[in-house]
Formats: sequence, C-alpha cells, structure tokens
Amino acid sequence: MTPSKGESVKVAVRVRPFNQREKDRSAKLIIRMEGPSTYIQNPETPNEEPKMFAFDYSYWSHDGYEDVDGVLEARTQKYATQRNVFDNLGQGVLDNAFEGYNCSLFAYGQTGSGKSFSMVGYGKNRGIVPITCDELFQAIQRATGNTKYEVTFSMLEIYNEQVRDLLTKDNPRGGLQVRQNPKLGLFYVEKLKKVAVGSYNEIERRMEEGTANRTVASTQMNATSSRAHTVVTITFDQIQKNEAGQETKKSSSINLVDLAGSERADSTGATGDRLKEGANINKSLSALGNVISALADLSMGKKKVLVPYRDSVLTKLLMSALGGNSKTIMIAALSPADINYDETLSTLRYADRAKKIKNKAVVNENPIDKLIRELREENERLKQAASGNLPLQNTQPGMNSEELEEMRRKMQEEIREQLLANQQLMDDNQGWDQKLTESRKEVELLEKEHGSTKINMPHFVNLNEDPMLSGVIHHPVVKGKVTLIGRKDADPKPNIVLTGLSIQKQHASVTYDNDEIVIKPGSTGARTKVNGAPLTGERKLEHHDRVLLGSNHLYIFVNPHKPDLMEGTPEVVDWDFAQKEIAEQSGFATAQAGMSKDQQKAQEQVLELLPMISEINAVSEELNKYRHFELVLISGGYQEEKDKGTKVMVKVKNLLNGNLWMWERGKFMNRRYMIQELYQKYIDGDEGYKNIKQDDDPFYDPTEDVMVGSANVFLQSLSYALDFDDKLVITDYKGQEEGSLYVTVTPCTANGQSLDEDSFIEEPQELLGKPYYFKIQIRTCEINNSRFTKGTYVKYKTYADEAIVKTRVVKETLSPEFNHSRVVAIPSVTQDHLDYFDNGSVTFFVYACQEDTPPNPSVKKLTTKELREMDGQMTAPMLRRQTGLPRMTVSDSQMKSEIHTLQKKFDRLDKKEKRIQEICKQWQDKPRDEQEFEAFMRAISAVAFSSGNKLKSRVRLINHMIQAGKQAAAAQTATQKNGRPSPTTSSNSAKSSKACAVM
Repeated sequence: MTPSKGESVKVAVRVRPFNQREKDRSAKLIIRMEGPSTYIQNPETPNEEPKMFAFDYSYWSHDGYEDVDGVLEARTQKYATQRNVFDNLGQGVLDNAFEGYNCSLFAYGQTGSGKSFSMVGYGKNRGIVPITCDELFQAIQRATGNTKYEVTFSMLEIYNEQVRDLLTKDNPRGGLQVRQNPKLGLFYVEKLKKVAVGSYNEIERRMEEGTANRTVASTQMNATSSRAHTVVTITFDQIQKNEAGQETKKSSSINLVDLAGSERADSTGATGDRLKEGANINKSLSALGNVISALADLSMGKKKVLVPYRDSVLTKLLMSALGGNSKTIMIAALSPADINYDETLSTLRYADRAKKIKNKAVVNENPIDKLIRELREENERLKQAASGNLPLQNTQPGMNSEELEEMRRKMQEEIREQLLANQQLMDDNQGWDQKLTESRKEVELLEKEHGSTKINMPHFVNLNEDPMLSGVIHHPVVKGKVTLIGRKDADPKPNIVLTGLSIQKQHASVTYDNDEIVIKPGSTGARTKVNGAPLTGERKLEHHDRVLLGSNHLYIFVNPHKPDLMEGTPEVVDWDFAQKEIAEQSGFATAQAGMSKDQQKAQEQVLELLPMISEINAVSEELNKYRHFELVLISGGYQEEKDKGTKVMVKVKNLLNGNLWMWERGKFMNRRYMIQELYQKYIDGDEGYKNIKQDDDPFYDPTEDVMVGSANVFLQSLSYALDFDDKLVITDYKGQEEGSLYVTVTPCTANGQSLDEDSFIEEPQELLGKPYYFKIQIRTCEINNSRFTKGTYVKYKTYADEAIVKTRVVKETLSPEFNHSRVVAIPSVTQDHLDYFDNGSVTFFVYACQEDTPPNPSVKKLTTKELREMDGQMTAPMLRRQTGLPRMTVSDSQMKSEIHTLQKKFDRLDKKEKRIQEICKQWQDKPRDEQEFEAFMRAISAVAFSSGNKLKSRVRLINHMIQAGKQAAAAQTATQKNGRPSPTTSSNSAKSSKACAVM
C-alpha cells in the first residue's frame, strides 16, 4: 500500500433558490458568496457585520439561471451548474479512484436545503452520483492496455440505527448486522448485497431499484425519508499483471453518502421532553458531529482525544472515510432564507469544523493470489483454534470459572467475526464475471416486472414527502377486472398488496368497466380518502385524483385515456397540494392570501403534523395504547407568555380516564420517532415492545395539570381610578365556554384600602410620576366540566410582576372559592403604565389538577379503536351544537371592559351632576339675605373638581354667574344703605337664578 500525504477534508457549500414556501412567506436572502467565502447575515440584527466562512468552494445556485428544456443553465458566470459542481468535486473522486485511493463524498444540510439535488439531481439535472458513475464507465471504455476493470455496486439505508439493503425487498428483522473486522479494525455490513455492473445503464437501473425499495420500505414502516441516511458504495477494481507475472489488484471504494436532514434537536422544541435522549432517530447525526469535532481536535494537535466511532451505525461505517484511509469531500447544502437562519448557521459551523480534519489515504494494491492464499491459511488456523480448547491469554490471578468461561466466549466470538470478515474478502475477490452474468439476469427480470404498461393504462402512482421517492411505484388498473387492494394475508390475494398502518385485509376495490373506474371500500372501517374526503361508498375516479389508503399510502390516480382535469385539479399534483387538501377537509384553512408570517408558519406546521398525527393514532390503535392525538391551534391570548404568535400543539387524551396533555410540536416529533422505533419492534416480532417500562413508553406521560381556559380583564378603568367588578367567561383554546370567574380589580391605597369616590381621575396624564396601587381579587369560579374536581387554581401576571402569581389549589368542588387578594404597587407611573392600562389586560389562566385514576372495568374491555370511534361520535354532535353559539373572543372581552369603564364614569359623573343640582337648589331656596356666594362657589368647585368636560364647561358658566352674583351682592348692600334698589342688583339676582337652572 502506498501512503499519501495527510490532507484536509475538502469542503464545499452550495446555496439553492428560494422554494415556494419561502416565496409565499416573502423570505429575505441572508446568504452572500464571494469566491470561496460565504457570508450569512442575521436577520434579527441587520446592522451587524455578517459572519464569514471560508471553504474550498462556495457554489452560488440561488439565481442567475434559466430552464432550457428542463435543464438549469447558467445565465451569469456566478451561477454554479450541476456540471460545475461535478468538475470540482466528482472529477476529483474519479481521479483518486483510478489511482487506487478510497474516496468518500457526503452531503450535509437540513431537510429541503438541496442535498439530494446536488447528490442525485432531479430529471435531466443529474447530480454528482449519476455523473460520477457515467464518467467512470466512459473512462473505462477509453482506457487502453491489458488492465481489467471490475465494478460492483451496493446501496443501503440507515434509519433508526437499522441498516436496510436497498437492493433487496427482503431485509431481516432488525436490519443487517454491522460487524468489525478484528484484524483491520474496520466495520462492514454483513450479507450486504453487492452486484457486479458492466455499464452506467446497469448502475442507473440498480439505483432505480434501490429508490423503489426505499420508498416501499419507508411507507410500510412509517419511516420519515428525510431522517434516513443513504449510502451508495461503488467498488472499483483494476487488475493487471506486474513484472513478475502476478495479478495485482488496485482497489478503490467510492462512498457517496446522502445524510439525513440535520435539523437540530432544540430547534423542534423537544428540549422539554423527559424522553428527549431516547430516540435513535437523531443518534447518527449527533454521533457524526461528535466524531468530526474529535477528529478536528486531533488534527489541530490535541492529545488523548477519543474518537467515538462506535456511538452509531453511521459513524462505524464512515470510520475510514472520516478518519483514515480515504480522500474525503463534504458538500453542505444551504437554505438562502431568513426563516432558516439558525439551521443554516449551524450547517456552516458544522462544515467549518469538518474542513479541519486531515486524512492519510493509501493506494490499495495487493497481489490477488497471495491475498486469497493468506486469507485461506488464516481461516484454517482460526477454524482449528475454534474447534480446540482455546488457550486463554492475559488471565488475571484469582479469576473464577465463570470469568474464564466469559473470556473464552469472547475469544470464540472474535474468531467467528474474523472468519466472517475473511470470507467476505475472499468473496469480493473471486468470480466477478459470474457475478456480472447473474446481475444482468436480475436486471432483465426487473425490466419484465416493471414494463411500460403502467404508462399506457390507468394506474396509481405514489406520492412521497421526498420528491426523490415520488413517482417510483406504479400500480396498474386492468380493464374488465376488479383490482383488489389489501394485505398479503387476504384471501383472495389482492392485486395491489400493501402493508403498514391502517391497511385492512380487504381494504378497497377498483372496478374498471364501461370506461368508468370506480373505487369503493373493501371492508367496514377501511380508511381511504379521495381528494381529502373520507370514502364511504362508491366513487368514480378522475384523472389526477388523490387517493390516501390507510395512514400513509398516498397515490395519484392517472388515467391516460381520459386526461381532462376536474375543476381545481392542477396539472402537477405534489405532496404539498395533497396535504393542503387533507388539511382543508379536516377544517384547517390553507389559503395564503392575507396571512401574516406567524400565520403562514403555523399553517406549514399544520400541514407537516396532520399526516404524522394520523399515523400515530393508527399506531396507538394497532398497539392498543388507549391514546388519541389531535392537532390544536393555540392563539397568543391563550399562552402564558405574552406577545406570542399562534402555536401549533398536539392534544393527547387518555381514552380510559379522560386525562389530557398538551405536547409542544417538538415533543410530539421526538415522541413520534420513538413510537416508530416501538412499532418497528412490533412488526419485527420483537416481544420487547410488550415489556417496555412505563417510564420508557413514548405513549406515556405522568399526569400534569391541564389548562381549563382563560379569562381577560382589560384595565381602562384603572386610568380613571375606577374599579372593575365582573363575572368573566372562561373560554378554552377553541373559544368554547368552560365556566366563569369572578374578579375584582380596584384602585386602592398602599395598604389595600379602596379609594373614595372623590379620587376619580378625569385625565389619566394626571397620574404620571405618582405612585399607584391597585388590588386584584379572585373570588370564586364555576367550572362546567365535571372531571375537574381534583383541584383548581388560577395563574396570572401583571405588567408590574416579575413572576407568575398563583392562587391556592381548591379541591373537590366545581365551584372553588379562592378568596385571593393582593395589592400591585407601581412606585411611579410612566407613560408605559398608562399605555398598559389603556390597551393591556390581565389574563387569568384557570388550571385543573389531574390524577391517574383507574378506568371503569367496562371501558377497559374495549379496544383503542372502539374507544376512539365512541369518543368521535360523542364529541361531534356537541361541536355541532356549539358552532351556533356566540363565542367570547378577546375583542368581545375588551369591548365589554370598555363599556364597563364608561358605565362607571357615567355613573360617577351623573352622581356629581345631581349633587351640584342639589347644591344649586338649596342655594336658590334660601332667602336672599342668606345667599352666601363664596360658600356656594366652594361647594360647587369641591363637587366638580375632577368631573368630566361637560361638567367643567358648566362650572365655568357657574363661575361667570357667581361673579355676577358678587356684583349683585355689592349692589344689594348699597341699596340697603341708600334705601332703593339698583338696576344692577335685580339683573345679577336673575343671573344667579339662571346659573342654578343651568344645573
């Protein structure tokens, strides 16, 4: 073997165009590229300098291109085409392979960032993998001389820490075993199918076979394709004779790895889940990150660094590619949109770390005969050692018989694994021509199985979340026959055999007669949807109808004989369209027009989660877990944290006792992966799924308090030092009435004493800079739901509170009396406080305690499916009755509060006006000589001091008339002295009387 100098992993990044989702959300571009450098701008801090990363290549594929007959061609020099990427990366892989080096190329990035486009490509835009394979055989054809070339191909997928061979339909339960060659230290997949290929067309056909098997497996096993790693390995051998006449083989393994989506665990919100570390789904990528970090540390000179290759299946198989005998290239795919900033930054940092790794590749060249002879000799020695009494080495004094037997067992296991590894190497080095003949026979059979009839006759074609997996499965519908759809254990055997969640033995049938094609359910309870609507009887199928069989077998019906589209059906039906249709039929609006970014984000999550919830409900039924899952939208007003947008959550219900939980989206995603693992054990026949500990069960959660609903108190009354006292409606997240809450909010003194009536404030600005106190009292509550008697309490938080305030828990009643009272102090009122009074509110969240009560024995006899159906029958009529009822919304509550405040102000002003009228009448009724104008003015001013504008204007008129009264008094005094009346006296007396009449 000839070593090469240590060289760094070559790293490239590539940014894609905006996708439709990002366009709909008016996303902003945050990526800029200059030469090999990539810059990313934080959308939250646009004035800061962007972060800069330097790589071997930075590929700009965001814009500057045009579609020419399906091929994306560059309009500017900046745009990187598929060919540009291959010339820089793929060609290097090919050159190194001919020199005899192992090569690895893997793509990294979040789901939807463009990994698969770079690696595989779509349509005519072939990616690195197919171009590399094509160029390999073109180079072989151009070669001259006596060198013999042998190419073998394998394709596997790692999902949930299980390895699936994609070149076979039948994988063992639990997946293929990953073993280690004790001598070489490297890991390999035992019994992985490796096929000989003699042309690019054969590789292309094998890749199609692998993709089809991957699609079927992901549908049957409910696997999320974006969470699986795909590894294509091409072994390229060059055999020639050396000067001594010996045949030598120069061998190169080309690993092309499309990694799973790199979504960070914390970005999904799963950080609060007690089982967040339990799911294998994220294990491989987490382990890969740790391996890359450790290798980077080693390359930078750190000592005593343990590289954790053994932590996952992926890192075991990439051990050579990442830290040993391989020339390695990484391409990181980037989203250009501001809405993906955190994920894109994480990808850039990951790639930046990877470029620090240094590998030392060697040319793999060995004499074939000598290699095979040595392997055979070693196998004979190992067999003899295994059959005899193994001499134990490195025994410790004092070891008992059990410890010695365990050491002997381990030695036998090592010998067995070495025998297997040697046999694999011998198989790889013998009989390639025979393997090629067998492989070509297989390809011919595949071509017969998947002929062209599916194109020329009506058929179903699959839809998948991953565009790479859509359109690869075709099920024809034959004229004059009934096409049966169901499980393989049905009798008669179905024409279209499906397995997976919610698929019945006789699931559906399709009749093709008189040029009409009709689908109908095959049995009671068989779940089928056509264009999003449940199939309850016969229905005629039209071109491009969408058909969902069970939980996750989604198809488009294609009728080339009647290609006219029904109104509303697009020319191209994709996964997103079908999911929007299902969401609309489930009652969720999906129109983008007029939506805010928050609403658009919520809609995306709805479309993402609905099929997952359907799937998990089906697993719950099949495993009889007595849990029902429902997607719910929680508005900002229903959340304890203010200023939050609409939150998409999953409500979980225990069907045995009615207990409820609210799961964050991230927690549900995390649990879904674990539920898939559990279901995988079930379909693999692993009895361990039955014996899972309660605390490890992803369906289980300890009981927790549940929010009954919320009620709002708006605070305009505080601006005028008026109290608020009312019975508030408690509404749940759907706006349905769940009870009532009696709340009082009263301006008060520092020690909690209520203010008197004269403390009324006309202008809120008068409060600025002054201390202010108000008292919140929660008296009693009325709860409608009879389940909530285990305990009830209320939580709330005002503008002045740093922490959430909680009342005491009141148990064993639906009418709890809290008698909660506290004074909220504001040391000095600011404009922010006045704005809070004017526009803000205090939201009171009513919670109920839950207990894990045993179910009624009669309920326990029913299955999860039966209980779900009963629950649906019971709740649906209730919902129908409630849809016609007026629902108390936040705006309704605010209007009610404003009316309450205005009524209080009116009552206060009305009372003062009546008092002033009373003072005027008293003054008018007095004899003229007792009418003291100074006292009259003081009384009027005292009452009207803080009254409204209407009263103020009247007080100004009164003051004017009082001045006239004074003049009248002075004239009266003069008359009494002179003995005759003055004209002025009579006039002013009249004005004083008129002033009283004004009131």
